[in-house]
Formats: sequence, C-alpha cells, structure tokens
Amino acid sequence: MFYTAQPMIRYSIKDLEKLTGIKAHTIRIWEKRYQLIEPERTSTNIRYYSDNDLKKLLNVSILNRNGLKISNIVNMGNEEINERIMEISETSYDHDNQIEQLIVAMIDFDEVRFERVLTTSIIKSGFDDTVINLLYPFFEKIGILWQIGTIFPAQEHFVSNIIRQKLIIAIDGQNNPLKPDTKCILMALPSGEWHELGLLFYYYLARKAGLRVIYLGQSVPFEDLIEVSRKQTVDLFFTSMTTPLTQKKYSEYIQQLSLAFSEKQVFVTGYQTKEYPVELPGNVIRIESPEHFTEMLKSLHS
Repeated sequence: MFYTAQPMIRYSIKDLEKLTGIKAHTIRIWEKRYQLIEPERTSTNIRYYSDNDLKKLLNVSILNRNGLKISNIVNMGNEEINERIMEISETSYDHDNQIEQLIVAMIDFDEVRFERVLTTSIIKSGFDDTVINLLYPFFEKIGILWQIGTIFPAQEHFVSNIIRQKLIIAIDGQNNPLKPDTKCILMALPSGEWHELGLLFYYYLARKAGLRVIYLGQSVPFEDLIEVSRKQTVDLFFTSMTTPLTQKKYSEYIQQLSLAFSEKQVFVTGYQTKEYPVELPGNVIRIESPEHFTEMLKSLHS
C-alpha cells in the first residue's frame, strides 16, 4: 500500500486574521518591525504562512491581550512563552485565550495541553459554560480551518475523540425523567457530513432540557430519516451542516427537510447556514448558537 504525503499547510494573511483575530495590517507591521514571522512565497510570488507562523501568532495574541507588550514578547524564548501562557490559563477566565491554546494543542497533537485547558475550564466555569463558551466557538474555528483547507483529518479526529468522551459522559449523566408527553427530537447529520461534535453538543442540551432524543449521528441517508419518522413519533428534527456545498444543494436539502417534516419543527445549524443566509420555509429555524437553541426549547415547553 502506498501513502501520499499530506501537502504542506499554507495560510494566507486573511486566514491568519480570521483565526487569530489580529488584523492583517497589524500582522504586516509586526513582520516588518519585529520580524515576528517570515512569510514564504510561491513560484508565482504569492505570500503564504505555515503552521508555525499560526502558532506563534496565537501565542503572541494571548500574551499581548494579557498585558505584555509586543516589543517584550519578541525577545522571549519558546519555553518562556509557553510558561507564561500556562500561568495565564490557570488564572484567567478568558475564553479567547483558551480557544487559541486548544488550536495550538490540536496542531501539535498535544493531548496534555489540550486536556489541561479543558479540565481547567470545567473546574472554573462548569461543564455547560465550557461547552457553550469554549468548545462551541473552538469548533467554529475548526470549521474555518476546514473551509480554507488547512486542517488534517487526523487533527480533527485527535481533538474529537477527547471531547466526545467528555460529552458522552455528560449526556449519560442527564437523568431527567421522561414523561409520557415528553417531546421527541430526531438528531442526524446529512449524508456525507461527518463533523459530529457540534451535533453532540446539541444532543447534550436537548437531554438537559428534558427531551427524548433519537440520535442517529453522522452521514444519515435521507430515506433513513423518513423511515425513523414513520416508526417513531417525532416532534422535532435537528441537523447541522459544516462540509462545503453549493447554495443550490443547501437550499434543496432544506426544502426536502421542510416537506418531509411538514408538521414538525426543523432546526438547522452549522457553518453552511451562516454562509448561505437564504430565506427558510416556515417550519425551519436557523439556530444561531447553543443559547439560541436553549431558548427555543424553553419556548416549546411554555
């Protein structure tokens, strides 16, 4: 068996801006004034940046946001930078810092660092706050990395398996008694969609809200959704779309859901729902955030 080497990751300056929150203009100033990072060039003279550049900028962003001047940061060695960041993570409640640390840990396959950031957040802020304000924004960043093609599947699998374990434990810990009139929500990803963690987050929230959940998970053929809804009483349907697709394909799938669950409430979320803010059928609601979903569930109960 032969294996093809993974192409080297390349980021544009706009990619770095999206992932670090540092303006492209500022990045260019830091390049020129402090030689903080040094872009390479393609054969056609287009500038690009590497994983190391991204990690350096994320670390600098954390330190700079916590009061260290860029002129001091550039004179610090990697070990000192890491020590300072660990100190910040243990004393700060800043989710932006934690998200950036999770991205660096993911890029480096650093399980110890990833677990430390996650566990610290859970201890300080509780599981719900960690899911909503740390993990969910983190996976929105992962969605951006997928869109620009700068994440290995292995990197997503690495962090997904760590987080999946914690989510499943939390889901199993929801012991809300199900009443006879408890609403049932069917949760599944479209065929070809494998980014499951976002759906698991919402599974946890649905169980916490006291709903009965039929969870089908990744890449479910549309015919299977219809079959389940025939055999079980389903009140709500929930899906998430992250994998790139055309606006036409997106709109067609939404229309299919609307017709198949015409008497039900359909919830849709994910990166593609923000990419294509099209007008939705009356029974379809775009979920903007976990908090939005929780509010929708409260309104259903009331």
